[in-house]
Amino acid sequence: MTLWYASRATGIVALLLLTAVMLLGILVTRQGRLLGLPRFAVSGLHRNLSLLATAFVALHVITAVTDGYVNIPLTSAVVPLTSSYERIWLSLGAISLDLTLALIVTSLLRRHMSRRAWRAVHLLAYLSWPVAWLHSFFSSGDLQHGILFVIALICAIAVVGAIVWRLASAARDVPRAERVGLIMTAVHDRTRRGPDREARHDRRDRTSTR
Repeated sequence: MTLWYASRATGIVALLLLTAVMLLGILVTRQGRLLGLPRFAVSGLHRNLSLLATAFVALHVITAVTDGYVNIPLTSAVVPLTSSYERIWLSLGAISLDLTLALIVTSLLRRHMSRRAWRAVHLLAYLSWPVAWLHSFFSSGDLQHGILFVIALICAIAVVGAIVWRLASAARDVPRAERVGLIMTAVHDRTRRGPDREARHDRRDRTSTR
């Protein structure tokens, strides 16, 4: 039973850490800053929280597989629909782990990937949090009552609130982006008109000399 309780505890801690990583990723501005912190501090915090969350996810998987209370094969940690115990909810956990591993691998290989490909995988990895939340909530009854239910609910509300704030912030930035685009277009037109005006003046000067 020790491994059973350890699996539950590490799973809850992993969910909290993944929630913190998710919130940090959503709330960070385009300049990579948060609450006045310098960019390197935000990047270091995000990286360390991600590594810590990954470590607890690994402990959660190891303790769940090695525990003899229920039969959970090791393959079910990464391959969906391979466990007879809580097949659907454990499959969601496997999908969440696969997305997290994809994010880690692509982050390590970022220098060798195009920005578009890396960003596509990075955005896809954001799906790992809601999938992990569903896995944590429905795979056992621990998070469905008492203080753990409150914790799970707070995590969900915090992430949804952060997403709403980010979307509202992006909507406010749209007019500003349009203004920048208009300014750049005007500058580009002026730079094109400049040589044309000089060419016309040269032709006028040549005509007057004749």
